[in-house]
Amino acid sequence: MEDPGRHERVTKDKDSTSMTFPGLSGPQRQTGLAFPGSGEGDRDRALVRVRGPDSAPFLLGLLTNELPLPGPAAGEASTSARAGYAHFLNVQGRTLYDVILYGLPERSGEQPTFLLECDSSVVDALQRHLLLHKIRRKVTVEPCPELRVWAVLPRAPGEAGGACADILTRDPRTACMGWRLLSQDEGSALVPGGRLGDLQDYHRHRYQQGVPEGVHDLPPGVALPLESNLAFMNGISFTKGCYIGQELTARTHHMGVIRKRLFPVQFSGAVPGGGIAPGASVLTESGQAAGKYRAGLGDVGLALLRSEKIKGPLHIRTSESGPVALTASVPDWWPTATK
Repeated sequence: MEDPGRHERVTKDKDSTSMTFPGLSGPQRQTGLAFPGSGEGDRDRALVRVRGPDSAPFLLGLLTNELPLPGPAAGEASTSARAGYAHFLNVQGRTLYDVILYGLPERSGEQPTFLLECDSSVVDALQRHLLLHKIRRKVTVEPCPELRVWAVLPRAPGEAGGACADILTRDPRTACMGWRLLSQDEGSALVPGGRLGDLQDYHRHRYQQGVPEGVHDLPPGVALPLESNLAFMNGISFTKGCYIGQELTARTHHMGVIRKRLFPVQFSGAVPGGGIAPGASVLTESGQAAGKYRAGLGDVGLALLRSEKIKGPLHIRTSESGPVALTASVPDWWPTATK
């Protein structure tokens, strides 16, 4: 376990019940509720540790993004853990695993260490994938069960308690996803005097913002990284050296045409009790195919849609309740050229 004192910590203001972040000022200093990366049972997110003198070049040949990771943002402590977003691809250029990558601060004599945050259901598969490509690299790949993942989303000051984390970093995907905290502490210890957010609310927020995460949103061997808005989420470098799956991804990028994307969708009709089946066809008003529903929660979700079809009325036909109307939207955080 890394020395907690080496990382920026989150503390509780003496005269406030909101969470405060050292090194930040103004409205950035105060946030809101903490959402656990786990439910009542199994954890929703898990961590894999990659450590050793060859860890950076090893990961560089497997990930879509560049290493070393970007430095801390203006106003953040230089000793903070650095975070980036990336996908592991298969040889056909399709997504296997989406990860948030944490590069831990190095001290003299220490081996470079990275933590990979992934969907807990693929943590064993990710470790096997890494070990398969390890070959003669001087790296150690192991689970990191002692740390739990938390998300902290921006809210009005005074709505949450203080917090203490072993590792703190901004979510690298988009500002609307707030911060990532890695901590050994459990609920009441993490947010003393405050209340924890519900994991379902976190996922609703994600879907409303159009941020995919995990195997339901990004099915392994099925999802394509650029259709999944990887570039919009700062998750790919088009100038780095070779990595597995690069050829198709680079060719698609240089062609400059991505006809389908994952869009956030909102249902306006009654949703069947069992939800909408993944892969259900999304149709236009005239019955033309617009795309496929991917995943969601209640009346919000993600759908892979043709960009030219999203402005008109859309629906999904269900055997239980007939057509269910839905609307697709373009997130505010996407580049202006896509709107």
